[in-house]
Amino acid sequence: MKYLIIYCSFIIAIFSYQQQNIFAQSPIKDKGKFITPKNEFWEEIKSSVEEFEAPKENEQKTFKMDFSQYKLPKSVDEFTKFWHNEPISQGWSGMCWNFCTTSFFESEINRIYGKKIKLSELYNTYWEYIEKARGFIQQRGNSVFGEGSQSNALIRLWKKYGCVPAEAYTGMKEGQKFHAHEKMYNEMLTYLNSLKTNNAWNEEQAIETIKSILDYYLGKPPESFEFEGKKMTPKDFFANVVKLNLDDYVDIMSLMQEPYYKKVEYKVPDNWWHSTDYLNVPLDEFMNAIKNAVKKGYSLAIGGDVSEAGYDSHAEVAMVPSFDIPSEFIDENARQFRFSNGTTTDDHGIHIVGYKEQDGKFWFLIKDSGAGARNGNNKGYYFFHEDYIKLKMMSFMIHKSAVADILKKFK
Repeated sequence: MKYLIIYCSFIIAIFSYQQQNIFAQSPIKDKGKFITPKNEFWEEIKSSVEEFEAPKENEQKTFKMDFSQYKLPKSVDEFTKFWHNEPISQGWSGMCWNFCTTSFFESEINRIYGKKIKLSELYNTYWEYIEKARGFIQQRGNSVFGEGSQSNALIRLWKKYGCVPAEAYTGMKEGQKFHAHEKMYNEMLTYLNSLKTNNAWNEEQAIETIKSILDYYLGKPPESFEFEGKKMTPKDFFANVVKLNLDDYVDIMSLMQEPYYKKVEYKVPDNWWHSTDYLNVPLDEFMNAIKNAVKKGYSLAIGGDVSEAGYDSHAEVAMVPSFDIPSEFIDENARQFRFSNGTTTDDHGIHIVGYKEQDGKFWFLIKDSGAGARNGNNKGYYFFHEDYIKLKMMSFMIHKSAVADILKKFK
């Protein structure tokens, strides 16, 4: 009993000591902080409910050519190649016309002067939107204001605005990985349509508004910049570094609806300014010009339709299946028929940067800025069979020295 009393007294003494020390300390002052709210199980519930309630759709399938029976090109290394900068993505935009032609002119600078330069595509895009907006205003809303354009737009733009190296103007904000122009385009189109609705055609004011939209999304294009240690304007850069004679470049097309061996208008929406500088030739001459040009070391910017059963991004090829039309029947009539009924459209621009001959036919190495060109093993490239170009590709730009024999036939 004696020891029990002593033990209890000891415990009480320790408890009293601890209580005294606790109340002797300064009270803790709580602090707050910002956190990202999380409720993982609620998110799981929400996701499950949304998935369950979402309308059920049947899996969409596209009818495509079966390529398994063919020996197809597998690598860019199989081709005779011309110098070109590495393929880059145009992102979520309609800039294929710009990317392919800029790439073409970069290759031309290398072919003529031996220089390797990367040019800014977005500088061209900025000023082409300005010119399209101006055309829309001057035509009181009767001019096409779309995302697309044509290769020869660069000739018009560079003569007026010059051009800049890629590092001088990216058109991208910090941290942005891909170009995305949908919101920008829709904002400009909505504004221009409001001018039409209100009959408010103050050109100077309207162009300033379009510039403000472009400046917000792309940034202001530079008035001057440094290149290789020298301060230049865009026009200085074009005149002293790029140094291409833009009058040396021609656009060639082949359609029965226009007279052959005449300069004509290429009647597609992307030719929004109604250029009549296209040289129209018979289809055989069109194809021979392409084949002879690549064999002589020329690259080409070319455009046409890329929505056929024989065009596949994972196979990386463009062919014409016999169930569409056998090779021996591809002629100017088949080509015109598809253009006239709208199954051939002018929807994509690309750059021919090489070729190979296989089994008596040409294959062309295509540099492509579109998203589909990134689905296969050869990132940024396609392999086009000559039949596909013959049937579906509508026009190309080239240096006039590569087609001197054709030019002699034009008065």
